[in-house]
Amino acid sequence: MQIKLRLFAGLRETLGVSFENLTLPDNIRTAQDVLQTLRARGGAWAEALSEASAFRVAVDQTMGSIDSPVHDGAELAFFPPVTGG
Repeated sequence: MQIKLRLFAGLRETLGVSFENLTLPDNIRTAQDVLQTLRARGGAWAEALSEASAFRVAVDQTMGSIDSPVHDGAELAFFPPVTGG
């Protein structure tokens, strides 16, 4: 399975990447599965995407949740909650 990963705001800055084309195992079904794969990279990835971190999820530019399904060719985005000022 191939997806396009997009990272925004603080996640982009912390991880030093705004997008990445990922090839994932066929058993990946949800955004949670992708997160577990990214956390397994360790270091900044594990810390920035930890379960204690707050961030939002979008699949194919539609807001979703950690349980949202992903499919081959999907665009998956992670970003911090937006605050106003």
